[in-house]
Amino acid sequence: MTLPLIAILRGILPEEARDVAEVLIGAGITRIEVPLNSPDALRSINTMSKAFSAVAEIGAGTVLTLDEVQSVADAGASFVVSPNCEPAIIERTRALGLGSFPGVFTASECFSALRSGANALKIFPANVMRPEGLSALRAVLPAGAEMYPVGGIGPDDFAAWRRAGATGFGLGSSLFKPGFSLDRIADEAARSVAAWQSSADPT
Repeated sequence: MTLPLIAILRGILPEEARDVAEVLIGAGITRIEVPLNSPDALRSINTMSKAFSAVAEIGAGTVLTLDEVQSVADAGASFVVSPNCEPAIIERTRALGLGSFPGVFTASECFSALRSGANALKIFPANVMRPEGLSALRAVLPAGAEMYPVGGIGPDDFAAWRRAGATGFGLGSSLFKPGFSLDRIADEAARSVAAWQSSADPT
């Protein structure tokens, strides 16, 4: 079963992409996002996709334009993440057969994203909304809407957010920063997976 945890590798270098992805996959995190404002992000995506597409989903983040959607699709990405809700980006992403995770914060943005075909909603910045805000959104959104808080989230926060209705999480600096050793990434990934499992029944 794929854990609903997305590793956000902002700042990763192409030459370390394969090794970092291998460590994450080994820990059980099989959704990996490379933001496009990382150095030579398309090469990192392509490297990881070629090596691990059979066992992991490799995606692109900070995707802001239609041209970028096409570029990440050509590089082998299987999903697209944006910091904002832009219907044209969502629609193009889905037309290319990729998963769409647009960034949303308000009810209006949530409904717009879902109407445009988003697979899941990236709640961003989550540390501003807090679990209480997510709970309020849950009360009005379709029951099946998948919601992934991103921004300031770490393993210690999982239980509270899951009680509020989170489907999964995007994990950035709590999991990876440029300069982290592979051992540290492995340790942080294992801690995140364990926290997810232990919060499975947050009630």
